[in-house]
Amino acid sequence: MSDQTLVDSQTPVTEAQVADYLRKHPDFFVKQPGLLADLRLPHESGEAVSLIERQVSVLRERNMDMRHRLSKLLDNARDNDKLFDKTKRLVLALLEGQDLATTINSLFYSFDNDFQIHYTTLLIYGDKDTLKADRARVVTLAEARPFIGNLLKANRAMCGTFSEEETTYLFGENAKEIGSVALVPLIHGNSFGLLAIGNRDPQYYRSSMGTLFLSYIAEVLNRSLPRHLPR
Repeated sequence: MSDQTLVDSQTPVTEAQVADYLRKHPDFFVKQPGLLADLRLPHESGEAVSLIERQVSVLRERNMDMRHRLSKLLDNARDNDKLFDKTKRLVLALLEGQDLATTINSLFYSFDNDFQIHYTTLLIYGDKDTLKADRARVVTLAEARPFIGNLLKANRAMCGTFSEEETTYLFGENAKEIGSVALVPLIHGNSFGLLAIGNRDPQYYRSSMGTLFLSYIAEVLNRSLPRHLPR
């Protein structure tokens, strides 16, 4: 569209054509300073403002939006730094555990105090008469299978809302307070246990929620716990 097209055409010019022309000629008002001064735009308060004032207002709003986005990115970065520090402390504590009790206590201490996890259950498969695991529950697969048989078949982390029977077996007397659960099997050659965490919020651990953190901790447990267990 040329400059003459807008002036000489006998066909009424549409708003879309004007907008398209101005996009293609961003210096139009530079060449027409008098026209720019005459333009007025309605303000939210009802008063008319010049185009320049409106442009300044739009730029200011965009600047505020960008500042809010930057602030959110910085907040996320700080949260990630804190998460990294907590995870590093936990991993080092698990690797430095001298026996089964200290390793398990390190896990529960970190989950309770650093990560503020509401409920934690650690199942270790074995003979409860010969294996003492402090805060972990020692059970045989035969005992667990009638209650959480479907969960035992999984070889990856899972999260969401489980059946009442499964939740009760995992969390006992706290089962009624559990809204959602995330769990991961512990495997070192063969499955030797299961780690489950619960939250009061039914939406906290959703089926679509990423389980990267829990899977990572499970990988560390897969390497730190077996050395303290009977072969």
